[in-house]
Amino acid sequence: MSTQEHIFDAAGPRARRTIRAVTALSLLAIAAIAILIVLRFGQAGQLAADRWAEFTQWPYLQFLLAGLGNTALAAGASAVFAIPTALLMALARTSRRAWLRLPAVAYIEFFRSVPLLLVVYVFVSGLPSYGINPDIFWKLVIPITLCSSAVMAEIFRAGILALPAGQVEAALSIGLQPSQATRYVVLPQAVRIVVPSMVAQLVVLLKDTTLGYAVSYPELMKTANNLTAYTSHLIQTFLVIAAVYIVTNILISHFARYLERRISGRTARPARAVAEQEPARAPIG
Repeated sequence: MSTQEHIFDAAGPRARRTIRAVTALSLLAIAAIAILIVLRFGQAGQLAADRWAEFTQWPYLQFLLAGLGNTALAAGASAVFAIPTALLMALARTSRRAWLRLPAVAYIEFFRSVPLLLVVYVFVSGLPSYGINPDIFWKLVIPITLCSSAVMAEIFRAGILALPAGQVEAALSIGLQPSQATRYVVLPQAVRIVVPSMVAQLVVLLKDTTLGYAVSYPELMKTANNLTAYTSHLIQTFLVIAAVYIVTNILISHFARYLERRISGRTARPARAVAEQEPARAPIG
């Protein structure tokens, strides 16, 4: 039984018919809007070949690829720092020790509530006046890490709390210490539960790098703005950039599904091994 079936009631025949009808109407409406936009672009001459010519030339593509590389670098660094920070904050927030729990609660609630752009501006305009002036790369990565780790911490905490209390009790009953129960029993199952939500947050993290314009970091959107100023082809440039983001997010989603299958397989393998050995241990006669 899937996790969603524990949360929502299964749709009945009438609800399924309604869902299918609404989905079909929504797809038709989206297709009609897309066709209308394409027709308007064609009437305005935006689909003319000369307006797309620069995207077939290597210098322009190289310029955009450099921006994509900077975006990937900022997003990757933010994820590398945000995920372990989020896990530590989630464990601290679920701790029974107040001196661990209360600072974690303050950190999570503060950075979940404050807009990311405000944190970026603090690093751009506020901290330099106090002698704290990191490189433009870190002026983008640190704010993204702070805000994303707060959101991810709540995702991890939800995964931990979703596990039945009997899991920990069973681990303790066989002699494991609380830290060992968390490491070997709670975290592997919690990570498997939160993989889809974590991927959604990673997609948000990737899009957060577009705030690089505030620190003049040459990520993909900043590169697109510079290219638009040079070519004056705004619509074409941003359609290409949108396609790049869509493809990138699709690749991240495919990687997440692969990772989820791998984690599920590793979790199920020990259970199958125990089940295969169980008949051999049964008493004879």
